[in-house]
Amino acid sequence: MAKVLLLGVMLRCINDVSAATHSLKYFFTGVTAGTDLPEFTAVSLVDDEPFEYYDSNMTSVIPKTEWLEKSVDQQYWDERTQRAHDVQQFFKANIEKLMRRFNQTQGVHVFQRMSGCEWDDETGIRDGFNHYGYDGEDFLFFDMKNTRWISPSLQGVSTAHIWNNNPVRLEYSKNYLTQECIESLKMYVSYGRSTLERTVSPEVSLLQKDPSSPVVCHVTGFFPRNITVTWQKKGEDHYDDVEWGETVPNEDGTFQTTSHLTVKDWQTEDYTCIVEHKSLEEEIVKRVIEGEIRRNQDIETRGLLMADIIGCVVGVLLLALAVVEVMVWKKRGAGYGKTNTSDTESENSELKPAVKA
Repeated sequence: MAKVLLLGVMLRCINDVSAATHSLKYFFTGVTAGTDLPEFTAVSLVDDEPFEYYDSNMTSVIPKTEWLEKSVDQQYWDERTQRAHDVQQFFKANIEKLMRRFNQTQGVHVFQRMSGCEWDDETGIRDGFNHYGYDGEDFLFFDMKNTRWISPSLQGVSTAHIWNNNPVRLEYSKNYLTQECIESLKMYVSYGRSTLERTVSPEVSLLQKDPSSPVVCHVTGFFPRNITVTWQKKGEDHYDDVEWGETVPNEDGTFQTTSHLTVKDWQTEDYTCIVEHKSLEEEIVKRVIEGEIRRNQDIETRGLLMADIIGCVVGVLLLALAVVEVMVWKKRGAGYGKTNTSDTESENSELKPAVKA
């Protein structure tokens, strides 16, 4: 079964950004026919909040935020819908080509692209990214620093070579990410500033299934996404026996995360969970003592996290088939199939590197 990166997982493939940094991200997923999934899905996010959605079962792109719906006219939606249709055809054609390239004749296969840009509105620093993946593996990505395409996949090397020998296309790819994409990002931020730059304080709880289980510092309901959760022992930073969870979205647009402390001496030593967030004037400190710990909640919390991941992603992506624990385009470790050289060369011109989002 092909690996599908859900939105929540794909988001974690891009590094978290600082509170002053805004981001615009586009996620496209094409799936072979014959599944319950849409054959094509497109999601646009600003500062990790979905604001547009389209899939192949729909006729047009739809807004996911009230601020966008109020800010643009019908011409905007017509243009976005036409763009989505164009990218959908691109994905459909190239899944078929990639199947041939990987010597595949059947089965469920997934072609994905994630691209976008980041802009710090205080320093003016900007950056961009553009990645293609196939069946959960890296296929191609754009190296912004050196202005070239790189393929970790043997089947993508010839494509990268052809793209890298087209200086006009290379320059366009970089300019789009550092100029056009940034201008779009600034526009969306201006439309949704009151929502995107709001702050919501976190709620912090200590949870534990039983006295021998890990102590979980559960932090939820905060916005923006960036948050720091650490542990201390007797007032000193403590990193041993600590496992940090991922930051995932709640249904209301806020976020939640967890950190697990696995120690046996929590009842006799002085442990604390420390939470720092933009919305807080002072850090939140939770001491690991009996009176602060809620029992029999660990399993429920894990279920809550999973429900939020699936609920958010399915509601936005309508994708239900996935391996939620995948955090990157996973390497399967299997040997590469033989490549039909003539077929591959004839396909490269149609694997366009910069389909504008």
